[in-house]
Amino acid sequence: MLPPLFFVTLFFTAASTTSIAAPSPAPSTTAGASDFIRTNCDTTLYPELCYHSLAGYANAVQQDPARLARVAVGVSLSRAQRMAMYVANLSRRADYGADPRAASALHDCFSVLGDAVDQIRGSVKQMRRLTGSGEEVRFQLSNVQTWMSAALTNEDTCVDGFEDVADGAVKSDVCDRALKVKEVTSNALALVNGFVAKVMVP
Repeated sequence: MLPPLFFVTLFFTAASTTSIAAPSPAPSTTAGASDFIRTNCDTTLYPELCYHSLAGYANAVQQDPARLARVAVGVSLSRAQRMAMYVANLSRRADYGADPRAASALHDCFSVLGDAVDQIRGSVKQMRRLTGSGEEVRFQLSNVQTWMSAALTNEDTCVDGFEDVADGAVKSDVCDRALKVKEVTSNALALVNGFVAKVMVP
């Protein structure tokens, strides 16, 4: 059974009051910062998507790997939140016909995307509160890596839930959108991992 309307509304009302959205893109960029983003994005699985989603923040990022990782996680949160809202709205208005599996898949997708949003939100907060040095920072970053990996798994689970659903517009649309969100999260995790590697250099 799909989540009741009041539950969906309550979830996103709470999320909207506590979420940390990605920063607004800077109005202009510098060549050095743009090249820095391009070079780091080349280490991700989806470099073009990475660059195009982050290039607008070049002035904020400059050539700082910590800022780049933080902005990337923030962008990931924004995409995951929009996807979860989309699934919630679709759940209320979709016509499932005789296939209850589609309704069940949407319900499960909504649930795991909610978990992913929470995990990415926790990652953003942790990235903004990095304190100390050495082992202390590495421990904080390990939390971010764990949460971002879990969010990636949850986004995968959303797509996997549609395997037994008959092909159709709803399945195709949700899976395509979820895969794009997953790619953004994957890129953010890769940039976090890259920052961790730099921090761990003696």
